[in-house]
Amino acid sequence: MSKDAAVIEATDARRGLALVAKQVMGCNDCGLCKGRTNAVPGEGSPDASIMFIGEGPGFYEDQQGRPFVGASGKFLDQLLASIGLDRRTAFITNIVKCRPPQNRDPEPDEIAACAKHLDAQIAAIGPKVLVTLGRHSMQRYFPGESIGRLHGQPRRHSDLIVVPMYHPAAALHQGSLRKVIEADFARLPDFLTRKAGIESMAVPAHLRSGSGAIGTQTAAATPPTAAEPDAESRQMRLL
Repeated sequence: MSKDAAVIEATDARRGLALVAKQVMGCNDCGLCKGRTNAVPGEGSPDASIMFIGEGPGFYEDQQGRPFVGASGKFLDQLLASIGLDRRTAFITNIVKCRPPQNRDPEPDEIAACAKHLDAQIAAIGPKVLVTLGRHSMQRYFPGESIGRLHGQPRRHSDLIVVPMYHPAAALHQGSLRKVIEADFARLPDFLTRKAGIESMAVPAHLRSGSGAIGTQTAAATPPTAAEPDAESRQMRLL
């Protein structure tokens, strides 16, 4: 693609995302609109190669109108930084754009009502990879599947590559999942460069060397089990 074509494409994507955001702000298609302080369309790069899709805004997101700004958002920022990404180079959104009451799970009719907004965002950006965060966003693409079985495994869905992940909040409620989530994210750079053709992915030195965890780069990494290489090979074959 020529430089001029790339600029035009990015401009079109930016306009498309702005239109979706405007529509989200005025959306009254489900009952969630009645309790919102702010709708939360999403944020990030209009030419992002990778899109992260959570489940729904929480209290702080509803207050600020931005996705993932609470405790789970801070963990997500750490996860992104660990693989050379940030909010400026990815795009972050949710399957529903308004906060469910008391942070309950989004209901099927709410997800269905908001689907057009997410579809429009995906169409505007044209990401190479979708990373679903949580079982509700995963089930949009793989209904009836278990996140415990699919997490970290890239799969094709139509013309998209989808990588299901646990929601960052899961690590806050169940500490044992933190290392699982970190390990799933640590495998993303190699997958993105080798399988999805995203050449600009910067792999931090502590991941290339296989040592260090998020926030504790001087600590020793957890030794892999003998089954892990086979498991990774299986997930690559799913593509």
